Amino acid sequence: MSRSNSISSVSSTCSLPDSETMQIFVKNIAGDTIPLSIPPNTSISTLRSLLALRTNLPSSELRLVFAGKHLSASESTLADYSIVRDSTLHLALPIRGGMPPKKIRCSFKNCRDAAQRIVGDCGFCEGHFCGKHRLLEDHKCEGLEDCKKESHERNADKLNSERTVAIKGI
Repeated sequence: MSRSNSISSVSSTCSLPDSETMQIFVKNIAGDTIPLSIPPNTSISTLRSLLALRTNLPSSELRLVFAGKHLSASESTLADYSIVRDSTLHLALPIRGGMPPKKIRCSFKNCRDAAQRIVGDCGFCEGHFCGKHRLLEDHKCEGLEDCKKESHERNADKLNSERTVAIKGI
């Protein structure tokens, strides 16, 4: 006896009599209709695996919709969702994405302005600031005194290295 992978052969070789099976239709995204003959007590997970074989898509990526409701509980049956003979289910793919990124607000006390990208980020206190508060002096950064001392020492070293020495007595 040869074995076939098609769903039509699975549904046509079913050992149940016609009175115990029902035909349902599954409409995919392209508008094609897939007829299936299955028993009313078929679970949603079984139906998904049958459709996964038929459509060559993973069963985890398939979403079934009937009467505006998503058939999500895999242990429930078609009868639980009141799916009867000649009903049409709709096949959908999962929606990707989500909420847009949240706008970054100024970290200064009660300021609600949007923080400026890159130039509004403080490297000392890790805050994000708007155009009014982006300078160290404006948002009273905790690392401000250390920063000023470090900057002063760097500038003094640079000036000392560039200093020219005049030789007297020539």
